[in-house]
Amino acid sequence: MARRRRPLLLLFLTLVPSIALFFACTASAYSKISDDTLHNLPSPGYDFDIHNGALLAPILRTRVPGTSGSTAVLNHFANFFKTNLPDWIIEYQNSSSTTPTSKGQEIPFVNFIAYRDPPWADPGDVGRLTLVAHYDSKLTPEGFIGATDSAAPCAMIMHAARSIDKALTKKWNAMKAEGADVAFEEQKGIQILFLDGEEAFLSWTDADSLYGARSLAEHWDSRFHPALSTYKTALNSISLFVLLDLLGEKSSYVPSYFTTTHWAYQKMAELEDRLRSLRLFKSSPNHGRDTATKEPLFLPDASKPPSAFMGFTVQDDHMPFMARGVEVLHLIPTPFPDVWHDMTDDGEHLDIPTVEDWALLTTAFVGEWMDLDGFFDAAPYSEKKRWRPSGKTEL
Repeated sequence: MARRRRPLLLLFLTLVPSIALFFACTASAYSKISDDTLHNLPSPGYDFDIHNGALLAPILRTRVPGTSGSTAVLNHFANFFKTNLPDWIIEYQNSSSTTPTSKGQEIPFVNFIAYRDPPWADPGDVGRLTLVAHYDSKLTPEGFIGATDSAAPCAMIMHAARSIDKALTKKWNAMKAEGADVAFEEQKGIQILFLDGEEAFLSWTDADSLYGARSLAEHWDSRFHPALSTYKTALNSISLFVLLDLLGEKSSYVPSYFTTTHWAYQKMAELEDRLRSLRLFKSSPNHGRDTATKEPLFLPDASKPPSAFMGFTVQDDHMPFMARGVEVLHLIPTPFPDVWHDMTDDGEHLDIPTVEDWALLTTAFVGEWMDLDGFFDAAPYSEKKRWRPSGKTEL
């Protein structure tokens, strides 16, 4: 039983020419983050330890919608933001639905939403980079954890949010101190969605999947901002929908799926290449050294020509948003990991260096998108040593 891979008529490619123009303009204004800032990106320390790590360990449990495990993980998200990121706004979006296994009973689905906007901006005037993962786990097999699917991606996003928070504050404070005319600045915010009910309860169909995503996309499509706002609805406020799924296994291959966001894929691929060359990737087999063997990449499609986009996609939480015109960068490997929907998709089968590298890459992408170059505190020397393996090749 295959999930989520089938041909799709990509109508969004021909929806409105201004969409492509908008993103081309955004890409042209995109400024690179410096090597110094890449070196200063915070280390996760032991946050990804599968037994005691503050970010990952509490998610490595069954979390089927409507169960106590799901509630425990929601509380983990809320406590993390309240404790570490008090300037972020937390919201919940609730819905309910029967499922093929619920015997007519309504199952509750809860989407967790957290965002931070420039302090002077009205919500309807802010375009938000949106990082997304689903937090539910599959009903069967009984006891399924779903470490790559998607406990680890949730923890990666939490790390990225915490890593950029102080830099955001410094940037926005500096803008106010310098007397910048913020009314004429591009208003960029950051938003996180941990979506419920992605997994099918029985078998993947349009009705038995994406419960939380379908509900939130419909709700935000009709959640209107004031008449003179820059963005008409909460859905329009999403500048880019970056969806992480099935990440954390060694040697993941993530294609570029969509021509309209290939430029964003290229920006992330460039950051990956730079992080490898700076010896900041823990999973890097060569640690950036010049060798005869080319190092495998997470994102190998940077030079993919337009003719290679075949109109296929992987069905996932982005679908209800993309159908409404939201631009999507989908970070999911093809083929799926060997542990996909198997009991072996647990903490012990994660490759933690790969998990940490995806967290670092996500942080770098957010930092570059939010123009945070130079606003990160200098990393302690001990952290730089931990992230930068020795260049020695012999004793």
